Amino acid sequence: MNITIQSVRFNATEKLEQFVNQKVSKLDLFFEGILKAEVILRLDKSETSDNKVAELNIDIPGNSLFAKKQSKSFEESVDLACDAIRKQLEKHKDKVKAK
Repeated sequence: MNITIQSVRFNATEKLEQFVNQKVSKLDLFFEGILKAEVILRLDKSETSDNKVAELNIDIPGNSLFAKKQSKSFEESVDLACDAIRKQLEKHKDKVKAK
């Protein structure tokens, strides 16, 4: 799987990029046909502390899955987005098996 990471309005540290790669790579365990993953980490301009946004776009054969989560840290946002994508992958897998 090809993983692309973009950071908007800040420079992502090497440690954060490794964390994102590790989390997104684990999605391969739930669905083997993932073609590519695009992760966008964005710092919102809101006044609250929940201004770290992670957007995750996964391409699988015949479909594209998307999750966007916002929290106090990028790590938590990535965790939440990966969980949401994992649930979508499981639903897609069940749909394919039912056919």
